[in-house]
Amino acid sequence: MVADLNAAFLPASCPLLVVKVGSSLLVQPDGTVRQEWLQTLVADISARHKAGQRCIIVTSGAIALGARRLGFDKGGRASLADAQAAASVGQIVLSGIWADLLEGQSLAAAQMLVTLDDLEDRRRYLNIAATLDRLLGSGAVPVINENDSVATEEIRFGDNDRLAARVAQAAGATGVILLSDVDGLFDRAPHLPGAVLLPIIEKIDGRVRVMVAEGSSSGMGSGGMASKLDAADIATRAGIGLVIASGLRDHPLAALAQGGPATFFAPREGGSARKSWLGGRLTVKGRIRIDDGAVQALKNGSSLLPAGALSVEGEFKRGDVIDISADDDIAIARGLSEYDAVDAARICGHRTSELAAILGTVPRSVLVHRDQLVLL
Repeated sequence: MVADLNAAFLPASCPLLVVKVGSSLLVQPDGTVRQEWLQTLVADISARHKAGQRCIIVTSGAIALGARRLGFDKGGRASLADAQAAASVGQIVLSGIWADLLEGQSLAAAQMLVTLDDLEDRRRYLNIAATLDRLLGSGAVPVINENDSVATEEIRFGDNDRLAARVAQAAGATGVILLSDVDGLFDRAPHLPGAVLLPIIEKIDGRVRVMVAEGSSSGMGSGGMASKLDAADIATRAGIGLVIASGLRDHPLAALAQGGPATFFAPREGGSARKSWLGGRLTVKGRIRIDDGAVQALKNGSSLLPAGALSVEGEFKRGDVIDISADDDIAIARGLSEYDAVDAARICGHRTSELAAILGTVPRSVLVHRDQLVLL
């Protein structure tokens, strides 16, 4: 039985909460800041802090704020160069806004700027986790944004929904709230007649994804409902509950706690920290396609053996993260490869007893070990 939505985010049951604020909530269309609304949000965060719950803020808005100050068209998103320049200017302003508001509640703000690579690389991921732990233990409120001034299209989260989920994972949070411009996930586009809000999603399955694909969108800048669903998948896979709630009303966290409309994605039973990190990765180096027998073996908890592999795609080295899929190309698992791509392709379909003759050396018996593999 899924726990009550509001109870999931009480201080006693959720010691650490990640709150994501998007650009459209923080910045008006004319580029000015929604200062009064932000004050109500920070007041909510302060109240939770006093009650014993710690909060991390994941904030957008740097590009929008910088674009206004530089006079850039299209909100600073006409080109990557414009976006990076706007972010450089806007991030200073954005940090100052949060610092001033939190200081007004006697809370210390701590800025962290990260890129996709920072959370995809295991060592840097652990460094971020350690820094967050120290900051939170000192009573500070981390304010995190993607480092858009240096991130390229190839190494970007692209939206802060997924960033919030990965930050929650690194920090060991048990709850994420994505403040949106809609009340949550609807069974169809919210503006359509008869649209119904879904209060609880116990499993992100094909039915849920079809609803999103058919237009149940939040309409937010670089995010939208599809990115929120990705964030929910990352969070719940790590045993973290995630809520989509409206940020259009004042005191949005208090409104949620008082029973305001929202969609709650129930956390899955947690696995190991390493497997959660693997499952939440947004980039992979390659893919191995496997036969039906290997699919069933993985579902039963076995390692991936060469005999069950059909083909190899991509250029990867031993230790790189790869996807594992059946013939339909849908990834069913993700793991760390025990071989580089060339040798993996050479031993596809062969039994373990044949590997030494093929490779000319004493080989590892599996392509991906079950301890380095997570089902998706």
